[in-house]
Amino acid sequence: MTATNTAAHQSDPANRARLRWRARRGLLENDIILTRFLDAHETELTDEEVDALTRLLDLSDNALMDLILARKEPDGDIDLPQVHALLARLRLA
Repeated sequence: MTATNTAAHQSDPANRARLRWRARRGLLENDIILTRFLDAHETELTDEEVDALTRLLDLSDNALMDLILARKEPDGDIDLPQVHALLARLRLA
């Protein structure tokens, strides 16, 4: 990614706020993991990582928890290298 692409998400406070709002989940465990992850890494996320996180946030809480806890691996539309890489980071949060 170029520096321009990296800055696109970070330079827009509305996009950052929207991502943080979407990370609020009904399952407390998801909420804690995602909030902890964003607190530690939000300012350094690339647009590719934001895209991967957005794809994960489109999932139901239970499906997301299964992926975070490695009970399942991404498949279908989310079986992408950037999603796998972001999940590896989330699993360490």
